[in-house]
Amino acid sequence: MNDTVRRLVLLVNDMPAEQRAITSHAAKAGWQVIHAHDSEGAITALGTQQGMRLDAIIVDQNVMADMVCELIAQLKSRRAALPILMLTQSTSPLLAVEAMRAGATDYLIKPVTPERLVAALDAAITRADTTDELQPLTEKIAAPLEFDAIIGSSPPFRAALAIAAKSARSQVPILIEGENGTGKEMIARAVHAASPRAKTPLRMINCTGSTDMQLASQIFGHEQGAFTGAFEQHMGLIQRAGGGTLLIDEIDQMPLETQARLIDFMHTKEIWPLGAKHSFQADIRILASSNRPLPMLVESGEFREDLFYALSIVHLEIPALRARQGDIPALTRHFLARIAEQPGMRGLGITDDAVQLLCAYDWPGNVRQLQNTLFRAAIFCDGDALTTHEFPQLSNMLGEVDAHRHISQEGIGVALYSEDGNLRPLEEIEADVIRLAIGHYSGRMTEVARRLGIGRSTLYRKLSDLGIDSAA
Repeated sequence: MNDTVRRLVLLVNDMPAEQRAITSHAAKAGWQVIHAHDSEGAITALGTQQGMRLDAIIVDQNVMADMVCELIAQLKSRRAALPILMLTQSTSPLLAVEAMRAGATDYLIKPVTPERLVAALDAAITRADTTDELQPLTEKIAAPLEFDAIIGSSPPFRAALAIAAKSARSQVPILIEGENGTGKEMIARAVHAASPRAKTPLRMINCTGSTDMQLASQIFGHEQGAFTGAFEQHMGLIQRAGGGTLLIDEIDQMPLETQARLIDFMHTKEIWPLGAKHSFQADIRILASSNRPLPMLVESGEFREDLFYALSIVHLEIPALRARQGDIPALTRHFLARIAEQPGMRGLGITDDAVQLLCAYDWPGNVRQLQNTLFRAAIFCDGDALTTHEFPQLSNMLGEVDAHRHISQEGIGVALYSEDGNLRPLEEIEADVIRLAIGHYSGRMTEVARRLGIGRSTLYRKLSDLGIDSAA
């Protein structure tokens, strides 16, 4: 990119190694970086000729420690329209809340990947205003680890959960497909927590942006001197999992060479670290997730067919949130309850108009985007309940929402007719009603039985007769 159109960012950081790394990552994406080593340098930089052309600021918490939010507020008071990103090692929701209230646009947790850094910078400068509640936050509320705690009554979603719950007790690989933000990692965690390996580690790796050598080293390990820069031996994730589970996220991005190594391991259960002269046995369970349909990639030659079949012994397809809009009200109230438990936050309600507004949006970022949107709205809410005023961009995009227009038939939760126009068998409809009730009442089986007007023993007999897992 030509320097005349390069974006300019001020990095407030006093660690040379981190300065070099961030400058390099940003430069590759067309950003020019200027530096300040402390708060005084940062404020001074705003008044320079370069400072007047700034597009964004990155503030490292290490520079100011507990006073970082005061620095953010000072910078914001001088340049209100300038996006500010905070870089920190802390995972505290309280710090995220304080930083956002002080004026931070986004919150990056170290070690930040080049992709995340560039995405945050690009998102910051493309925002329509500083209250754009649709931009993602790095800080996320911990996902539940039990199937019964997963919210959703949509039949396709509950069916996927039922398969996951049953498969969790086995040792077979599981492939979880779905768009970004649909909850694939959450389901993988629930599978591990419900498996015989629950007391062993769950290790995770994301394949995005990594070369074959990097991924192979992280997964299988390497010996000293295996390649340039391999100054010492490195233990891979398979060995570090210690008989547990390895989740390979975005496996659709895995290079073909690493795919070959992985299928060899799955067949032989032998690890060959890079540069090693001998292999050794390892017993772990492989879970994989993909944002793109792997069968399509197999056809195009981007993914190995043998690896696809090895991973997809159990194949889950997680529907996008727009395909289960009926779950949005329950998810919204669930997330607000979880947000209220975070340090510095409080319990909030939400008006019916605001819920209808959320239901009217198609949520390209899925459940994760909904959660982040509610988190951001809760930070800035001064009242006791979220209203449409807490979602200004949604209101501008969607206008006035008809309270009844956006309640789709899918929201009812049970389809009465098959695709050929005929009524579905009563047994299938009954199974869907039971799944919907289990999802609606979060797996509380006594309440499910009471609401269905049957006894618990009758409910469990129906679960068995209809082949429904209690997590379904």
